[in-house]
Amino acid sequence: MKNQNSVFIAVAVALGFALAPVTKGTPVPGGGPNPIASTARPVNSAESMGSEEVGVPVISIHSTGNILRGKTGAFVLDMKPALMFGATYVNFTVSGTAVAGVDYVALASPAFIGQSGYGTILIQSLPDPRAGFSNQAYSVVVTLQPGVGYALGESKSATIWIKPSPASGGAPPPTK
Repeated sequence: MKNQNSVFIAVAVALGFALAPVTKGTPVPGGGPNPIASTARPVNSAESMGSEEVGVPVISIHSTGNILRGKTGAFVLDMKPALMFGATYVNFTVSGTAVAGVDYVALASPAFIGQSGYGTILIQSLPDPRAGFSNQAYSVVVTLQPGVGYALGESKSATIWIKPSPASGGAPPPTK
C-alpha cells in the first residue's frame, strides 16, 4: 500500500511541474494563489499583446478591390490561427458614402469565418438610380467590432469604392 501512495504522489508532483508553464503557475513564498498572476486584464485587441498571449484568434480584414456598378466585390476576413474544430462569427459595422439599398445590397452583421480561417462579406452593387446625373464613386467601409472569442488585428477596416460603369455614362466612349 505504501508503495502505491508514493507512486501516486510522484505522478501528481510531476504532472504539476509539467503543467506549471502552461498554466503560468509560479510559486509564492507564503503559499496560496499568486496575486500577480491572477489579475485579469481585458482582451479587446491584439495591438497591445501578441495573439499567443491573448489565447484567442486574431481577425483582420481587407478588400478585393474596387468594383463597377452592377458587379460584386468582397471583403476578406482572415483569422489567425484558424480554429481546428470550429468556426466563429465576427461583428462589423458598415459606413461610407454609398447608401445601402440604393448603391449596394444591405449587409447584415455578423459575418461567418469557417474552419479554414477565412470568410467573406460580399458586396453586391446595384445599377445607378442616378444614371446620367452622377459620375461619382461611392465608398463602402466595413469596420470589425470587438467580440467574444476573438481579438482584432491591425487591419480593422477596409474600403471598396463603387465606381460608375461605362454603360451608365461614367466614362467617355472609346475613341477609334
